Amino acid sequence: MNILIVEDEFDVLKVLKKAIEQEGYTVSMAMDGDTGLKMAKQHKFDLLILDIMLPEKNGIEVCRNLRANNICTPILMLTALDSTENIVTGLDAGADDYLAKPFKIVELQARVKALLRRRPNDNIKKSEILKFGDLEVDNEAKSVKRAGQSINLTATEYRLLSYFIKNRRRVLSRMDILENVWDVNYDMGTNVVDVYVNYLRKKIDKNTSNKLIHTKVGMGYYFNDEHAV
Repeated sequence: MNILIVEDEFDVLKVLKKAIEQEGYTVSMAMDGDTGLKMAKQHKFDLLILDIMLPEKNGIEVCRNLRANNICTPILMLTALDSTENIVTGLDAGADDYLAKPFKIVELQARVKALLRRRPNDNIKKSEILKFGDLEVDNEAKSVKRAGQSINLTATEYRLLSYFIKNRRRVLSRMDILENVWDVNYDMGTNVVDVYVNYLRKKIDKNTSNKLIHTKVGMGYYFNDEHAV
């Protein structure tokens, strides 16, 4: 497995490199956004670890550029800006996960393993079109529509929606979602599930009174359309 780390702080870069190599992965490095973007476009990597605060181009710009060029390499975004607004900005740019600095090495290694283990759209059979109420998910075309209107989702939002549809009407705990969407089997004390659910909810349930994503207070989330057959 080849992993590209784009980080401009040399001490942090050394720590990241050592932690990743301890897991048996091959590491390439860049210390600015332009170089990282060029390397990610010219070579095939299994994972990109991308800091937000970078010289030349910041991590958000790099991520958006890669996704605009249909490069779907999983991206773990590193940020010292641990706020929902900045996290959502990274996710909206196309990142698959985020990790706030300072972080524990064991958490970094767990996130890396989870992203590398992940198989896209495991919850949907290939070439299958799923319909739930006025929502339509075409796995082959990787497209989502509601009431005939296209909805643009990131790769992780797509997996989350797929998991919700597969388990419609079932209350899913945060742990259930972590284990099946992120492949993480323990609670790392982050709010990544809440961030993604809320962001998906804004896209799926926007401009409609018939909400599909619901919260069961103290228990988790469930996906339901009372008008669906």
